[in-house]
Amino acid sequence: MPKQIASGITLTTLFVLALLIVVKLAGVQTSTSVKAQTNPPQNNQTTSSQTDKPFDQAQALAELRKAIAGQESKPAVEVFKNIQMHKTMPAGRLLRVMELGYAKSLGVNCTHCHVAGAWEKEDKPTKQIARDMSAMVLVINNDQLKNIKNLKGPNSIVNCTTCHRGQTKPALDLPESAPKP
Repeated sequence: MPKQIASGITLTTLFVLALLIVVKLAGVQTSTSVKAQTNPPQNNQTTSSQTDKPFDQAQALAELRKAIAGQESKPAVEVFKNIQMHKTMPAGRLLRVMELGYAKSLGVNCTHCHVAGAWEKEDKPTKQIARDMSAMVLVINNDQLKNIKNLKGPNSIVNCTTCHRGQTKPALDLPESAPKP
């Protein structure tokens, strides 16, 4: 019988939930690449990547920091549009969390989830996937890990890097290791 962790949730249930989110994320990436391959430019049309300059994350973050100057300590919900998570987090800190916590952990830049210059838009499914996965992390950290007996460390946590390791698709295969003697 599976071991129940908290509120009737088993480790198996938690694993299945995480796997479903990974499959959903992989499906979004696959459908996007398929769409790009099946809809080539017609006649003399150019793709947006041919006409637009590449996204410069450092420049975009500098512009955002300049735009919120003097408001860095205010709650993010008072400074930015369409904040659904981290509402009470200081606006200046939210930019660092997005840059170092999300983008670096997944090996992406801001445009993986956001429309550059229109940060509040909901045009990219990866934005909601990030929200859903953040909710999963909160459940694991706040409900699940606290109930695992003999877990090393009093404040064990997981975060994006725990699974993603700098890549959009979480690591599912472990490298071969030498057998222990």
